[in-house]
Amino acid sequence: MILALFFSAFLISLLTLFVVIYVSHKYTYFIDCHEENKPQRFHEIPVPRAGGVGIIIALSLVLFIPYGLQLLPSAILAFMSGIFEDFHNSLSVRLRLILQIIAGGVAVWLTHSVVTYLGLGIVLPYGLGIFFSVFAIVGMMNAINIIDGFNGLASGVILIILASFSVISYEHNNIELLSVISILAGAVFGFFVLVFPKGKIFLGDGGAYLLGFMVSLIGISLASEYADVSPWYILSILIYPVWEVIFSIIRKLSIGLSPMKPDKYHIHMLIQRNMTNNNPLTALLLLTFMIPHTILSTFYAHSSMYNIIIVSVFIVCYLLLYLYLFRKDSTG
Repeated sequence: MILALFFSAFLISLLTLFVVIYVSHKYTYFIDCHEENKPQRFHEIPVPRAGGVGIIIALSLVLFIPYGLQLLPSAILAFMSGIFEDFHNSLSVRLRLILQIIAGGVAVWLTHSVVTYLGLGIVLPYGLGIFFSVFAIVGMMNAINIIDGFNGLASGVILIILASFSVISYEHNNIELLSVISILAGAVFGFFVLVFPKGKIFLGDGGAYLLGFMVSLIGISLASEYADVSPWYILSILIYPVWEVIFSIIRKLSIGLSPMKPDKYHIHMLIQRNMTNNNPLTALLLLTFMIPHTILSTFYAHSSMYNIIIVSVFIVCYLLLYLYLFRKDSTG
C-alpha cells in the first residue's frame, strides 16, 4: 500500500507538471524571467516557477487518510501563501506572513500537533507550546524558500528529511503518518526528476512554503505524539534550512541590512561560486553532505543529548566552511 501511494503520487505530480510546463511556456504563466537582476537567480532561460502545483494536486491523495483530512486544509493555505506571489508578484511580505500564520494555526488546531516538551526536562505550558509550534511551522516554510536556490536542492533536502521521518513512523507503526509521508515523497520526487539536473521547472514560493509547512508539521506530530522521539532529533533533521535562516538573519543584521532583503551570500551560493561553478553539482554536493548527518540523527532519534551534539557539530562545520568560502569569495 505504501509503495502504491508513493508511485501514484509520483505519477500524478509528474504528469501534472508536464502540463504546467507546457501551459506556462505557451501562455507565459508563472514564468521566472532569467533577465531579472535578482541575486538568487541562476538560470539562463525563462523557467516556470509552479512546481508546487503538481505537488499540491498529488497531495490530494491524503484525502483517503484520516490524518490527511485534518492537514490538507492548512496545507492548501500554506500553498496559497506563495502561489499568488508566483502568479501575480503582488503579495506583500506582511500578507504572506499572515497567511502562513493562519495556515500554521489551523494545522495545530486540526491535527492537535503541539510541542510542549523540549527535551532535557524542559516543559512548556500548553498555550506557549501552541505559539512555539506555529512559530516553528512559519519559520520552516520560509527556511525552505531560502535554500531553494539550485536545481533540486530544496526538493532533495525534503526527500532526505522525509526518508528519516518515514523510518521513525515505521518504528512506531504509524501507518497513517507513513502513508502521508509516502504520498508527499512521491509528489516531491515527481518534481525532483524535472528539476534535477536540468531545471525544467522550479518550486516557486508556493511549492517551497508547502514543503516547509509539511515537513515541520510532520516533525511536530512525531515529537508531540511519541515521548521517546526527541524534539532535538526533529531540530537535527531540519538543521540545515533552520540554521541557514538563523545565520542569515544574524549575518544581515550585523552589517545593517534588513533580514528580508535577498543577497548573494548564502552558503549554497558561495559553494557554487568558489567550489563547483555548477548549478546541479552544488545541489548534489550539499545533499551528499546531508546524508551522513541524517543517518546519525535518525539512529539516535530517541536521545536529546546525542542530537544536541550532532546539531552543534553541524553548526561548527557550517561556520568553518562559510568562513573559508567567504574569505575566498572576498579575495577572489
